[in-house]
Amino acid sequence: MTSTTCTEPDPSTSSTVTEGRPGWPALLRAGGGPRYVVALVTDAVGSGLLQPFLLLYAVQVLHLSVAQAGLAMTVGLMAALATVPLLGRWIDQGARSTAAAATILIRVLGVAVLLAGSALGATPLVGFTVAATFLGIGTQCWPAAHAALVATVAEERLLDGALAAGRAVRNAGLGVGALLAGAATTGGPGALRLLAAVNALGYLVAAGLVFTLRIRGVALTGTAPAADSRPGRRGGVTVLDVANLPYAFNFNVLEVALPAFLVTTLHASAAWSAGIFVSNTVLVVLCQVAVVAWLARLGRRTAMAAAGVVLAASYLGFWLAGLVGGVGAAVGVALMSVVLTLGEIMYTGSATALVIATSPPDRLGAALARFQLSSGIGQAISPAVLTALLSIDSAALWLPLAVATLLGALAFGRKQGSV
Repeated sequence: MTSTTCTEPDPSTSSTVTEGRPGWPALLRAGGGPRYVVALVTDAVGSGLLQPFLLLYAVQVLHLSVAQAGLAMTVGLMAALATVPLLGRWIDQGARSTAAAATILIRVLGVAVLLAGSALGATPLVGFTVAATFLGIGTQCWPAAHAALVATVAEERLLDGALAAGRAVRNAGLGVGALLAGAATTGGPGALRLLAAVNALGYLVAAGLVFTLRIRGVALTGTAPAADSRPGRRGGVTVLDVANLPYAFNFNVLEVALPAFLVTTLHASAAWSAGIFVSNTVLVVLCQVAVVAWLARLGRRTAMAAAGVVLAASYLGFWLAGLVGGVGAAVGVALMSVVLTLGEIMYTGSATALVIATSPPDRLGAALARFQLSSGIGQAISPAVLTALLSIDSAALWLPLAVATLLGALAFGRKQGSV
């Protein structure tokens, strides 16, 4: 990979598909090849086996209270964010497959602490917090490591599609893992311990497969890249990182805000939340690649701005649906959740590719790390912010969220300027 100069077309606004629309096999090969696809699936199924039930493990196996477990998980995720810049530096030194494998291996260590915390002399709370931190490091660092690897091996015209195909495969694996875990958790604490052990084994297999790829990237030279003043190309925090913060809230809208809104405000059955979550997963898996291919004609920056508009429209739709009341409100929320899913697909399908396209190759790790930090911070603080706003009023939740996301969309849509 070589650095792009100002005399070339801006890759953040150019089309990413210029020679027809490649199929899934071509995109998966472009994104790392068969071994990497197997690793993605194995890692995703393993994550699906444990991540959704980590809180349940803490309560049923370690006998922690829900409040203790929740606090430990938050502490772990926040502590893990501190490691993301370190990963960025490692990537800029040329690490690719080794960095990706490391983000999986550290989760093996997390599961090991989870299983052997008491044997190591730690109290259940301390052991769980340490395990949550190791698991959080892997979770927070994985997106940047994965994106850097794909950016190194994929052709420019296939980059967006390869990233989208990888996300679709990962979402499918997470769904399968969650279904298997849902069945296994009926077996009580013993089944949960077995689930964690199987999870660790899956991570080991995935890490081994990724490590055998032996892919390296452009090493950081220590010199400034060629003169280039385009937004996102300079060091430091960029407009992309700041504008991304409100976008990152959308992930916890589905998992936190909507279930709370449906049950506490609309007094609807919890089954509505479950149905919305399942439909979201299915739509992401089925539509991710097709939507990203369609977005290629718009350009990445325009696609990101459009994603913000769609997300904001869904938030306004949730607010208006809540004004209807009764079953009609729940139906309206379910319909608007499809719009939310479309916005999510547009956002995830454009964001990482835009960061890659607007970053010099020898500073790619730092750029991906900054962007992941903004996503991680947004995801970490959003549960507290969303629930606090909802406790005031539904308008206090949805209207500020829509406005903040529209402001982010405006920032992404601008052609010049950085912060």
